[in-house]
Amino acid sequence: MTLQFGNPDRPNSYIGKTVPRPNAARLVEGRGKYVDDIVLPRMVHVAFVRSPFAHANINSIETADALSVKGVLRVLTGADLAEVCTPWVAVLAHLKGLKSPPEHPMAVDRACWVGEPVVAVVATSRAAAEDGAELVDVDYEQLPVVTDMMTALDKDTPVLHPEMGDNLAFQRINEEGDIEAAFAGAHRVVSAQFSTARHTGITLEPRSILVDWNPAEAQMTAYHATQAPHMMQTVLAKHLNLAESRVRVICGDVGGSYGIKVHVYPDEVATAAIAKIMGRPVKFIADRLESFTTDIHARDHKIEAKIAVDKDGKILGFDVDDWTAIGAYSVYPRTSAIEGNQVINLCGGPYDFADYRAKTTVVFQNKTPTCQYRAVGHPIAVAITEGLVDMAAAELGLDPIEIRRRNMYADDAYPVTSPAKMRFEGLSHHQSMDKLVELMDYDALRADQAEARKKGIYRGIGIAAFIELTNPSPFMYGIGGARISAQDGCTVRMDPDGSIVALSGVTEQGQGTEAMLSQIVAEGVGVRPNNVRVITGDTQVTPYGGGTWASRGAGIGGEAALRAGRALRESILEVAATMLQADQNNLDIRDGEVVDSDTGAARMPLEELGRIVYFRGDTLPEDLPRELVQTRHYITSEYPFAFTNGVQASYVEVDTDTGEVTLLKHWCVEDCGRIINPQLVDEQIRGGIVQGLGGALFEEIHYDEEGQLLNGSMADYLVPMAAEMPDMVIGHVETPTKESELGAKGAGEAGTAGAPAAVMNAINDALRPKGAQVSAMPFTPERILRALGEIED
Repeated sequence: MTLQFGNPDRPNSYIGKTVPRPNAARLVEGRGKYVDDIVLPRMVHVAFVRSPFAHANINSIETADALSVKGVLRVLTGADLAEVCTPWVAVLAHLKGLKSPPEHPMAVDRACWVGEPVVAVVATSRAAAEDGAELVDVDYEQLPVVTDMMTALDKDTPVLHPEMGDNLAFQRINEEGDIEAAFAGAHRVVSAQFSTARHTGITLEPRSILVDWNPAEAQMTAYHATQAPHMMQTVLAKHLNLAESRVRVICGDVGGSYGIKVHVYPDEVATAAIAKIMGRPVKFIADRLESFTTDIHARDHKIEAKIAVDKDGKILGFDVDDWTAIGAYSVYPRTSAIEGNQVINLCGGPYDFADYRAKTTVVFQNKTPTCQYRAVGHPIAVAITEGLVDMAAAELGLDPIEIRRRNMYADDAYPVTSPAKMRFEGLSHHQSMDKLVELMDYDALRADQAEARKKGIYRGIGIAAFIELTNPSPFMYGIGGARISAQDGCTVRMDPDGSIVALSGVTEQGQGTEAMLSQIVAEGVGVRPNNVRVITGDTQVTPYGGGTWASRGAGIGGEAALRAGRALRESILEVAATMLQADQNNLDIRDGEVVDSDTGAARMPLEELGRIVYFRGDTLPEDLPRELVQTRHYITSEYPFAFTNGVQASYVEVDTDTGEVTLLKHWCVEDCGRIINPQLVDEQIRGGIVQGLGGALFEEIHYDEEGQLLNGSMADYLVPMAAEMPDMVIGHVETPTKESELGAKGAGEAGTAGAPAAVMNAINDALRPKGAQVSAMPFTPERILRALGEIED
């Protein structure tokens, strides 16, 4: 049966409609259940002694004073944990040449960044554990540090991991065509240096884990604020020498993730190891101060790039040289090389050109490890691409909209493969641009800008087209050897009262997974969304799946839910047809009742069918299938990713006396395929834009030359607040993917992907009459004043 999604005249049409979130009331009433809310019998707490030095040998550890603190039960070292937990190495086979040394849950003989866990103190309360940690005496021998990414490979720079031979973690060149000829024959070559600051995710709920080891049952249960429960089940089982069936990971309510909760953290694995050693529940909740040095950092790229164009503004080629530093280790199991790899895969994305060269160089350093964070690599690639396109337009005297229209892939050109070897199934760059121009009333905005300039007010309009990869196939990690599932599953069950229970491997991180799944299952079965109970995040209950990352929830988890819901519908109708002595093809399920499909006349409520199947099955034919539970899995196979696309615009005002940027308005048109819940999608995009604006204007982790973090608190690390945010206008184009019945792609990261480039181009548009230009994020008042020549270097 082919369904016309979003048709308001079709019964049980919920896909494409704004439906309330089923968990909203519970969360608003303060009834959410987070890891720190869970209290188990005999539970203890762990606090970690962390290295105060960026690089140091651990000569000795004295623990007697710590053990004398009331409530302290145990003090463990890295060597203690090494007896029960094997180290890990974060490399992927398809990232040729990627290397990283073995990493332990706690440093064994050497600490490699400020904040690396060195000693664990276990006590009856967190306060007692912290008191004990204060009294642990560690004798450190400081070692030379590596902090500057651009000199990390110099011959006189110390090698952080001597067994690795040098500080190079990974390098790759992505090349297509004849780049030298393209640039030699160009009418204009425009070059620039870009940089993106190191920053981190500031989640409302910090990283949290509570692990209970029951030796009598040889069962480990981890309550974990994670994005990928099944991945963590595999990791804990592997490194603690347990069968996967003996490890249960439960992920309940999560107070935000943004990508930082999809990784393996040494202190979290250490907590599990300690639980196994002590045979009792152990809880670790990161405090806000230690989060700055222990949560993964992100971005931190320096790039030299150039674009070649002909006299009409046609793009001939891009040449990109990207450097990034990832800290002391590649992060397990997804690796820290993926962001650099993404940058060189995504540069030039929206545009039809022939010649391309991009290189990424990934190096080790004595800082907190970096890894994947919302919109991995996208904001960097978009800033490079869109920054150069704007600069080329200015050189040629072309309007920024016009130069993009001359170069974007035609909407009817698909499928196509980009010079970076990315395969696009179907995108809508021109349709999206047309909608953006209409939404922002582009000509009127230019007129407003011109009037403001007459008054000495410098306003700018910035445009940024983008692509975003979503719905990753096994290509992402499977071929590299990491046990990260690209599939997802959903089990849908009808209970005796006719209500529906759906169990999904996709987790709820605050983004609306429960609402999305309830709508899809409701439409698939034929009931109302409020009659669907969604359960996620429990590896012992839900089908095996990848979890929540890379904007895959709706596109992969949602497709599995749709197929499971439809399968259950067919099972119900098969039983109903026998009971009603009717042709199954003439029956349908609408609003929880079996009805005549032509007339809509009610024939039987699902509650009655459930009563017969579950309690009076003896009245049904013996050979009649009566399984009112169905499980379906889904995995993409034809394309490595489902690419989405969109375009953003920003209108800003720059005070050329103070360097301050005021965000006046922001627009985004996105094509995420089939839209399940418009309001959820719009708010995901707005949230992503805010995160992107944070990276563009505010967020920056600062270190000194000795690898000491200088602004590791909310008093010193700036994040965007409501007062600074502009009004945001969101529009959509829908190009469903043909690889699934649902047609959904992803929407969670698009806002973050395009916002920084749009703001950068808007600032530069405002500054252009002054001959100034910025390209180092965040665009602080100091950097803008330096560009204007008001501050000397």
